[in-house]
Amino acid sequence: MMLNTPTDDSILFEVRGHVALLTLNRPETRNALSGEAMFAAFESLFEKLNQDQNIRAAILTGAGSAFCSGGNVAEMRDRAGMFEGSPEEIAQNYRNGIQRIPRAFQKLQVPIIAAINGPAIGAGNDLACMCDIRIASRTARFAESFVKVGIVPGDGGCWFLPRLVGFSRAAEMALTGETIDADEALRIGLVSKLVEPDQLLAEAMSLAQRIAANPPQVLRWTKQLLLQARTATLDEALDSAGLWQGQAHHTADHAEAVAAFFDKRPPVFKGN
Repeated sequence: MMLNTPTDDSILFEVRGHVALLTLNRPETRNALSGEAMFAAFESLFEKLNQDQNIRAAILTGAGSAFCSGGNVAEMRDRAGMFEGSPEEIAQNYRNGIQRIPRAFQKLQVPIIAAINGPAIGAGNDLACMCDIRIASRTARFAESFVKVGIVPGDGGCWFLPRLVGFSRAAEMALTGETIDADEALRIGLVSKLVEPDQLLAEAMSLAQRIAANPPQVLRWTKQLLLQARTATLDEALDSAGLWQGQAHHTADHAEAVAAFFDKRPPVFKGN
């Protein structure tokens, strides 16, 4: 089933079984992140995913040859859109604009996989980092390239990237702005797997379906524990785990999983 967002077709939305496929759909700009329609699309689609217990995993990819080229450099040149106004006004533009995307990701309850089909540059690299898992085409390229256009990572890249590749690697990428290839991205842990271009979506879908085979509510709680653990103390993490574990033991899906274990059959989960 293919649906467009309530605002426009900047992100296409398709459901395949228990998996949602989101496709950045601005190939003419190499899927640059700009404009109210795209920011609103992330928010509305993620809210849709959060409300639909039938969706157990999601994939984010790009239309055309690029995953995401980052910010709109033409708008930077013209001091238009987010880049218009005084320094204070630009800061507010960022809060009301592109920074809505990482905040939407932080609220997303469904596990999401980035299927990186081509270059992920600047904010595009950060967008991939916002996802829970990253699989890349062997033709993909990555750059934390903000310094190359004389700006800083304004979308949270300095928060996301070090948590994936460590401070030193993140600093090297952010301070040089240099591009790395897919093999280097795999070596430093920026992505977890490389595949041939024509196999990327199938590989991402296979992984999403393996995730989606598990109880939907427990998947969401487990993701929240992983996100909280980025900043929580051990005691805080244990307290949260205990609270959600108590709820998990009282779900019908837990009872079904245990029954299926003893019956030696595949479980059938219903999200309750």
